[in-house]
Amino acid sequence: MTLSGDSSETVEMTSTDMIFEPILEHGVFRFDCSVDHRKAAFPSVSFKNSKDREVPIVSHIVPAYIPTCGCLQDQQVVTFEFSPGTSFYGTGEVSGQLERTGKRVFTWNTDAWGYGSGTTSLYQSHPWVLVVLPTGETLGVLADTTRKCEIDLRKEGIIRIISPASYPIITFGPFSSPTAVLESLSHAIGTVFMPPKWALGYHQCRWSYMSDKRVAEIAQTFRDKKIPSDVIWMDIDYMDGFRCFTFDKERFPDPSALAKDLHSNGFKAIWMLDPGIKQEEGYYVYDSGSKNDVWISRADGKPFTGEVWPGPCVFPDYTNSKARSWWANLVKEFVSNGVDGIWNDMNEPAVFKVVTKTMPENNIHHGDDELGGVQNHSHYHNVYGMLMARSTYEGMELADKNKRPFVLTRAGFIGSQRYAATWTGDNLSNWEHLHMSISMVLQLGLSGQPLSGPDIGGFAGNATPRLFGRWMGVGAMFPFCRGHSEAGTDDHEPWSFGEECEEVCRAALKRRYQLLPHFYTLFYIAHTTGAPVAAPIFFADPIDSRLRAVENGFLLGPLLIYASTLSSQGSHELQHILPRGIWHRFDFADSHPDLPTLYLQGGSIISLAPPHLHVGEFSLSDDLTLLVSLDENGKAKGLLFEDDGDGYGYTKGRFLVTHYIAERDSSTVTVKVSKTEGDWQRPNRRVHVQLLLGGGAMLDAWGMDGEFIHIKVPSESGISELISTSNERFKLHMENTKLIPEKEVVPGQKGMELSKEPVELSSGDWKLNIVPWVGGRILSMTHVPSGIQWLHSRIDINGYEEYSGTEYRSAGCTEEYNVIERDLEHAGEEESLILEGDVGGGLVLRRKISIAKANQRVFRIASSIEARSVGAGSGGFSRLVCLRVHPTFTLLHPTESFVSFTSIDGSKHEVWPDSGDQIYEGNNLPHGKWMLVDKSLNLRMVNRFDVSQVFKCIIHWDCGTVNLELWSKERPVSKESPLKIEHEYEVTSFP
Repeated sequence: MTLSGDSSETVEMTSTDMIFEPILEHGVFRFDCSVDHRKAAFPSVSFKNSKDREVPIVSHIVPAYIPTCGCLQDQQVVTFEFSPGTSFYGTGEVSGQLERTGKRVFTWNTDAWGYGSGTTSLYQSHPWVLVVLPTGETLGVLADTTRKCEIDLRKEGIIRIISPASYPIITFGPFSSPTAVLESLSHAIGTVFMPPKWALGYHQCRWSYMSDKRVAEIAQTFRDKKIPSDVIWMDIDYMDGFRCFTFDKERFPDPSALAKDLHSNGFKAIWMLDPGIKQEEGYYVYDSGSKNDVWISRADGKPFTGEVWPGPCVFPDYTNSKARSWWANLVKEFVSNGVDGIWNDMNEPAVFKVVTKTMPENNIHHGDDELGGVQNHSHYHNVYGMLMARSTYEGMELADKNKRPFVLTRAGFIGSQRYAATWTGDNLSNWEHLHMSISMVLQLGLSGQPLSGPDIGGFAGNATPRLFGRWMGVGAMFPFCRGHSEAGTDDHEPWSFGEECEEVCRAALKRRYQLLPHFYTLFYIAHTTGAPVAAPIFFADPIDSRLRAVENGFLLGPLLIYASTLSSQGSHELQHILPRGIWHRFDFADSHPDLPTLYLQGGSIISLAPPHLHVGEFSLSDDLTLLVSLDENGKAKGLLFEDDGDGYGYTKGRFLVTHYIAERDSSTVTVKVSKTEGDWQRPNRRVHVQLLLGGGAMLDAWGMDGEFIHIKVPSESGISELISTSNERFKLHMENTKLIPEKEVVPGQKGMELSKEPVELSSGDWKLNIVPWVGGRILSMTHVPSGIQWLHSRIDINGYEEYSGTEYRSAGCTEEYNVIERDLEHAGEEESLILEGDVGGGLVLRRKISIAKANQRVFRIASSIEARSVGAGSGGFSRLVCLRVHPTFTLLHPTESFVSFTSIDGSKHEVWPDSGDQIYEGNNLPHGKWMLVDKSLNLRMVNRFDVSQVFKCIIHWDCGTVNLELWSKERPVSKESPLKIEHEYEVTSFP
């Protein structure tokens, strides 16, 4: 086998077929490189019962696909080959496209604030690929290792997995459908915990609501405005100096009283706990942890300390049962304050003020034998967050055995769903992240974690009214539904964006609450079978290749949701690709261009509730609505799960599963109960049946639950007339209902309107996203052939920028650029964007970004500070200015990245993160070129510049990033003597 990656250098490696044995159940196989490798493999942390991976079963079935294995130094390289037309999915919490074919993922839990579509490592690790063959048959591939793992899907039909030896590969299938694979996977890694019903309502969060009075005000505003909501969250500022398990005595003096008030108003309260414990004698958590010896150790055996919110912190070793028990008992006492749920954040674990953004890999964990025993941090890093969530979950179980725990975790591993929900981390308030949020939720579901959702509206940055309303529209349909925003941003509650946005948010959340019986039923099915809650549209027909890359829609069982993620278009204006069969459009008399379009699959019945303010107001005696969509044979079926919404009675028969069927006989449709399960008594309630006819038209009938309900169906011509009338009414309504206004828009030159939506410059090897305002910042620069996003930011921080520095600015300086010239068409000699921004004192900062047609591997940036209207008394010269080019590049692999260059004097340099900040001037300057090298990727990003324009170069290492700065001389400028820095970027292989 030839292993080449991105490097021009190839390495020959001998590969052989892996040995296999059947395990667990029919169709599941374990593969190892050899018998010795099998013996050397560490215990499984992903399996709910690690022994299931070790015990073979009797089976005469031979695997349909046998991978090859080779070893390169200490790395085990596993390769699968499938036929052309195969599609890859899964890989857990990942950004970018839904279909993973063409992508590469590195499983290394990372605090990835402001991630982009090309970020290769996020907060969770799921070394898992769902393989959909051209026939629709589906196979699952699990690399059962906790170590850093590369999953390379860039070649069609090829999976290549690279991780330190030795680890087994587990395959599931191929089975007839992707759902069957996920159900088989769940038999190994477990299913999602059964959430309490209130957890499926809307959650409101903010970093931070700074006092109990503000929390109560937020809760009451939801009630006053009749916007459905069930949960308020307390971020880190509720604590006393960021000390976990404490409360600020002035701002949150009585958490129990706050919880009581929230409960009386129908709200639950969720509070944050981080793993970093302040190293401070006299702080009871630190003292008891030290007494019990629960801290992670450095290589020399002393407790490791790292900087987090409280300052120097120690970290519990959740790999050890003693530490988990210690933490669980702290949680038990914490819950007595009226805590309904717990939020585990920063548990990658994140550490401040270090380039790697985490603790050293040679730290020592004293893990339980069944987890792998005493190992360094590189072995347990990816499972640290999951084990923290497990300990938190167990602590909540200790606190009250009559309530189901609710835990949310940021970091996780495949199998985390047994203990916690998750969200997609610190996303950005922009349209790209709205679009990505759908695929990210789906990928988590395809990787065994169905209870997830994004921060609705975006965490970092300020959403616009249209963006927030649109995001709420689709976010209300996600399995986990929470709005959350960062400190320093505008308010992001549903009423914060004007009346039109507020009304759309209210309608979106009422939709969710009407669908709560359906959501709750889907979670019961997921909990008992491992089926996903939200699934890609291709699940409706895995053979249909048209559906495999659809990213703006998803399924909730037989319910199909289609949303627009384009600012300028409503969902009704898009071409909806529907799976084969009958799909009936419907709404809740709330259709709006900013709300998703809903369809129900023919042959299905789903249960709806009246739209109430919160789950606490929903009672079992309320009217029930059955939404019925008949198939081509005039039949439909569906089920409804009910219990008391909390506790464990459902495990002892105290539940009711009702199977409803509908059948058409001539001109009558009869809806009835076909069978029931469980001991729960059927409520005495009315049932409202709505029979979908198509085009939004429907027929209504009422009856008592459990009895036969008959609906008289009109003639074919009568149905056609109803559908036609409904379509016309819908069309007229949409024509008279406009998109939420996009208010945050600034006027540009030449009649252009500049908004926060990035301008895309895409040609050759590069795709750039640029926002014209705030310094003309480049938000992302993605190298298309490798799929690597070298630079990403949010609109107002980081990314690529250049400026004169605050010390050089004067009154009248703005950070708003105007687009002077825009040539992004595929014509002429180059594609380019020219921007200008006023930096005060008669000066402008001008930038031209271009990609030449002659060499599309390179993009150029020419920046200058130019004098336009300096005063006559100045002799035609400006004040003192300096041009500073300041890009912030992401270190995808911080410990394997460095800066390389040759100085003017001929000396060679390799500058690694542990060298600290470096300044180069005079003969020490790079001789017109320096490179950011990623040894793990075998890539280097080359930055070439005109050394005559550059006075000094600075390397600034930060937490997971590096700045490669180019500074001009400091001098006045005239119209004839601008300051200039012209430079370019190219990505090449690193030998």
